[in-house]
Amino acid sequence: MPMAFKNEPITDFSKPANVRKQKEALSRIRPKLGKTYPLIIGGKKIRTTDTIVSLNPANTAETVARFAKADTHLAERALEAALKAFERWKHVPAKERASFLFTAARIMRRRRFEINAWMIKEVGKNYTEADADTAEAIDFLEFYGREMLRLSGPQPLTPVAGERNQLTYIPLGVGLVIPPWNFPFAIMAGMTTASLVAGNTVLLKPSSDSPMMAYLLMEILEEAGLPAGVVNFIPGPGSSVGDYLVGHPKIRFIAFTGSMEVGLHINELAAKRAAGQIWIKRVIAEMGGKDAIIVDDDCDLEAAVKGTIVSAFGYQGQKCSACSRVIVHAAVYRRFLDRLLEEAGKLVVGSPEENAPMGPVINERSKQTIMSYIDIAVREGGNIVHGGGPADGPGWFVQPTIITDVKPRDTIAQEEIFGPVLAVIKAKNFDEALAIANDTIYGLTGSVYSKNREHLERARRDFHVGNLYFNRKCTGALVGGHPFGGFNMSGTDSKAGGRDYLLLFTQAKLVSEKL
Repeated sequence: MPMAFKNEPITDFSKPANVRKQKEALSRIRPKLGKTYPLIIGGKKIRTTDTIVSLNPANTAETVARFAKADTHLAERALEAALKAFERWKHVPAKERASFLFTAARIMRRRRFEINAWMIKEVGKNYTEADADTAEAIDFLEFYGREMLRLSGPQPLTPVAGERNQLTYIPLGVGLVIPPWNFPFAIMAGMTTASLVAGNTVLLKPSSDSPMMAYLLMEILEEAGLPAGVVNFIPGPGSSVGDYLVGHPKIRFIAFTGSMEVGLHINELAAKRAAGQIWIKRVIAEMGGKDAIIVDDDCDLEAAVKGTIVSAFGYQGQKCSACSRVIVHAAVYRRFLDRLLEEAGKLVVGSPEENAPMGPVINERSKQTIMSYIDIAVREGGNIVHGGGPADGPGWFVQPTIITDVKPRDTIAQEEIFGPVLAVIKAKNFDEALAIANDTIYGLTGSVYSKNREHLERARRDFHVGNLYFNRKCTGALVGGHPFGGFNMSGTDSKAGGRDYLLLFTQAKLVSEKL
């Protein structure tokens, strides 16, 4: 048995030696920029004339890589390869499947600064954000490998006289994994390896904004010795390749992380039975949030300010767990806002390669969407007290933006923006603050800063989110310690990095033998 799980430490970039290692890794990948990479289907590398271009969001003149683009014909070919591989892979013992994850995790540790470097280039994360992403990927592999060993052992059943009973968890079949670009290595690796360690085979369709990160995982899995066809790499448009596979009768499950709109579309399409389909497809979806931090009147104000800044503007607010609403008790509103603006003034927008605190947003469409939400906020009566416009630079840069005088039902208080925009809402008391926090269609993360034990206990009972934090930021869930996933329109109530997550990729079979 492997040692007990523990989280991978984050690299300390206050140490010059670690900064030097990261800069050296960035230099090493520079000659590789602009290369064209193939699809990988059944272990075979396939090139196409049509490609997906991955640009550096911090410098849009720089091409990170080009990728062969799948169409529905190639998607069908990949599905056939996965079906064929499943017939062998489903019989591989759980211990052996888990060993591939442990080996891959060791490779990730060895290639850690290289993985970070590609992430810095492809999605604009700074050093610490990229390294935390890589560390989380390692955590997912280590945790899910151990979980599969646990699930493959004897399961507790009530004894029945005269019978021998056994419950086992068996795989589902071929799954479609559609990961996001914002945690392009961790979430992608987590959903993919959870699928395969449970005995399933995978069609991996990465985000078109971060295909390089998925290609790196393919390299790592190949180096770890994973058999061909267990994971197939098929970048392609969601509107064609994605919809084709979601609706395919041979797809058994879909694991998706992304927007509410796309998640609902996938859920609806998957619910329709296709000709020849013999199962109800399973959808595992994490779909975002409209997360709130409540600042109570008796809290540690300095901790609340710093937690809000990190939660709202870490990775440019491009986290489903990011704080996009801070709801402040009227008694401390002015003091909190003054300190919030002071701390926001220290934020620097710049190049991720130089480890700036804030980098670019992911693409031009995202930048324009963020700016349109800021315009809507002003039209609805909001007051921009910090930022509010594009930031200088050769990429898709947006200033960290703070907007006051926001009413609880205003557009920016209700809709997910996915950018560095924070709505500040004043509440007359804790009861009103809690009611405002719950007044959305989402229910992913939340945080309460308070020293009032009664208020904290009320929040524990009534703040309707999947991940609730007291006196700390609302981002930064750790695998194993903070199983992650929310309620309502935040998804299907799955808990990534938790002890029940692998159950979503398996089905339970009971065998009873009369003695």
